[in-house]
Order: sequence, then structure tokens, then C-alpha cells
Amino acid sequence: MQSINKHIIVTGGAGFIGSHVVEYLLKNNYHVTVVDNYDSFYSKETKQKNLSTVINHPNLIFHELDIVDANAIDLHLTETYQAIIHLAAKAGVRPSIENPIAYQQTNVAGTQNLLEFARKKSIKQFVFASSSSVYGINKNIPWRESDGLLNPISPYASTKISGELLGHVYSHLYGIRFIGLRFFTVFGPRQRPDLAIHAFSKKILNNETIPFFGDGNTQRDYTFIDDIVQGIIGALNYEKTNYEIINLGNSHAVSLAELVNTLETVLDKKAIINKLPEQPGDVPITFSDISKAKNLINYLPTTSLKDGVIKFKEWLENQ
Repeated sequence: MQSINKHIIVTGGAGFIGSHVVEYLLKNNYHVTVVDNYDSFYSKETKQKNLSTVINHPNLIFHELDIVDANAIDLHLTETYQAIIHLAAKAGVRPSIENPIAYQQTNVAGTQNLLEFARKKSIKQFVFASSSSVYGINKNIPWRESDGLLNPISPYASTKISGELLGHVYSHLYGIRFIGLRFFTVFGPRQRPDLAIHAFSKKILNNETIPFFGDGNTQRDYTFIDDIVQGIIGALNYEKTNYEIINLGNSHAVSLAELVNTLETVLDKKAIINKLPEQPGDVPITFSDISKAKNLINYLPTTSLKDGVIKFKEWLENQ
């Protein structure tokens, strides 16, 4: 798919991942319409800052609207579009346990609204941000897309499975090419302030205690934002089949203890640990098999945890 005259909708485009995708698309001559409702999960000012370098770009259109509002989508998105990159969602495993209905409305009904919009507007490429959380507690590691055993243990995870299945329906019935990308713990500049690397870094630098859940043996497959963006663009350009679910990870599980050690090394400061019980909804390990991503969309992550944390630190120091 060539970028010339391609117009892409990016939902959640003012967020962490979305803003990086938007910047990439604009640099490569796409026209971009961003849809974002500035969800209150974290501050509107932070999200506006995410897009501050491109908000006045001549090829960018921004709409502040909620994907739950189907009428607003139809009213404001009136141009011809070639693809939707759907990143908007209520985020976070633990908050979804507190408010599952809101997560169902945004992540499932909102995705349904966008798929229906794609059907009505004959948009044939739909890239969906799913999550590694769909695997739940699964001992068959590394996790493969072909493993049909999904054991979600949070409302958030269940909404992402629902989105994948809705995509299959619209792909089957209407020929929309639906590519669901299961992201594995994305980090880097502009990372959400509630996520571990961002939150821990600030607390370490401010001599505050960091919450250390469990015994430190929980593991996460940390994936740098630039690698995730390349995977998203690979999915945007993919044309061979009409429905695929693809892992986007780093294929390297890192323990919580190892993460804290890495942060201490990069920040050159010791962390003050506050040991706490394991959290409900948290899985013990996430670990991606990325062979399918390599084969289908030429995905090849290149940034290690330490190198990515160094880049994150450089960004944080300039905030």
C-alpha cells in the first residue's frame, strides 16, 4: 500500500502509541484523521502534548469525539478513507475490574461502531489494537496465535477478545481486511504515566517508594514503541489474507526484579522498594512468539529493554 493520497483514520491518536503512529504516517506523506475523546484515564494536557509537534500539519485533521457515539462518527468523518488504525480503548487491567461496564461500552461497542462505519464507507483495511492480556494464564509459552486456549482474567482482556471476534464477523460478511495486533507491554517516550517504566522512573528519581507486587518473579515481554509502530505499518500494508491475529512483542520475558535493576542502572539511582501482594487480574508472565509477525509483515524488533529505557530516560529529562 503506497502512501500517496492514502487517508488513514487513527483512533486514540493522541495517546502514547497513537501519537507515534500519527507522526510516522505524516512523515511518510499519508493524510491522517485523528479521533480521540481525551479519556480522563490520564490528563488531556499530556495527550495534547503528545501531538503538539504535528497538530498544525496540513495533512492532519483532528476530531475530539467518542467512538461510543456512532452518530458523531457519521457526522464528522465525511471524507474518503482507505484504512482505520483502531487504537482507542479504555486501558488497563486493574481499572477494568473496578468499572467493567465502561470497558465493555468503549472497547466492544466502540469497536462495533467503527467496523460498522468501515462497512458503510467501504473501508477495506482495519488494523485493531488487541493485547497480550487475551492469553490470560497460559502455560504454553511462548504464546502463539494458533493456541486456541485463551483464558482472560480481567474485563479488559475479555473486551479485546470480543474485538478480535467482531473483526472476524465483519471480515467474513463484508470483506474487510481485519488485522488484530496483540501488543506486549509497550514502552518508550510518551508511555502512559500509570505504566511501570514511567511510574517507577519518576518515583526512583523523586526518592519515593515503588510498588513491588509479589516476589519480583512476574515477567513481561517489554516492547519498544518504535518496533510496535513498524509492526502497525506492516499490518496497514498487509494484503495477502482477509483476517489475521498477530503478536507484536520482543520475544523476551523480563522479570519485575530485572526491570527494577535495569532502571536503577540507567537512572544511576537505587529504588526504594515497597513490597505488596500480587494484584488480581495480573498474569504471571507474558512472552510472545513473533514468528508469524516476521513471516507475514516482516516484523523484526531491534530495541532491547536497556536501550529503550535509555531513550525513555532522555525523553523524561526533557519534560
